Amino acid sequence: MKNIHTLLAAIAITAISFSTNAQSLPMPAPSPSQTVKQQFATSNIEISYSRPGVKGRKAFGDVVPFGKVWRTGANSATTIEFGEDVTIDKTKVAKGKYGLITIPGESEWQVIITKDLNVTSPTAYKLENDVVRIPVKPTQLNDVVETFTIDVQNIRPTTATIQLKWDRTLVAFDVIADIDEKITKAIEKELAADKRPFHQAASYYFDNNKDLKQALEWSTKAVENNPAAFWMSNLKAKIQFKINDLNGALATAELSLAKAKENSNDDYVKLNEKLISEIKASPNYVATPTKKGKK
Repeated sequence: MKNIHTLLAAIAITAISFSTNAQSLPMPAPSPSQTVKQQFATSNIEISYSRPGVKGRKAFGDVVPFGKVWRTGANSATTIEFGEDVTIDKTKVAKGKYGLITIPGESEWQVIITKDLNVTSPTAYKLENDVVRIPVKPTQLNDVVETFTIDVQNIRPTTATIQLKWDRTLVAFDVIADIDEKITKAIEKELAADKRPFHQAASYYFDNNKDLKQALEWSTKAVENNPAAFWMSNLKAKIQFKINDLNGALATAELSLAKAKENSNDDYVKLNEKLISEIKASPNYVATPTKKGKK
């Protein structure tokens, strides 16, 4: 009898040991998690989600049913964090972390930014926690995206596009950073100091199409203070071109080109050569007559 008990105990220990070892086997996750951290405006957008695969199935209308809340990924809830205040579909969204959920449809999706960070099923969703709800028309892709993907595209100083792609479906929405007032005040403060960031201020105004005459004034001062800085004269030439001072733009671009060649900077050589070609191709450009010497 004692031998039987000993045998049973040994079998139990072996079974527990096998179970423990089986659970610790390194296995690939069927829907691996991913965190996307994208620098945007003056901070970051960070998205955390899990990535299911198509695996020969039909993603939407089958694996993910139409008309029901979807966690917009697999496993845990999908979250999106904004490092500063933003605007989405004309709605102000304060800096912070939110849930990102969707309701897929055949002809229209609902993209929802929610205060709830734990929505993993339709029953967990609460309408009163919505911060933004955006109707979005899905786009049909030519090629299959095997693994569900969320990324940040079309990044500009104050705008970016969040894209959701899976199977042959693309859904996207825009995010606008509410930073113009903050940066304008920062520019005013810095320009009142001893070391004035004329080039950075001019660059911001140029990129955002703000008061280009002011941008040119700052850019001119930057070039005067740093005559060898070919990147600064390149910006000045672009501003002049944008305000239709074509001869001035050409002269500045040629100066920037010469300085770039002196410094063996091939990138700015190409940028200036392209800019010079665009200036000369402008319908308003008239070449300055060359003065002839006396015979």
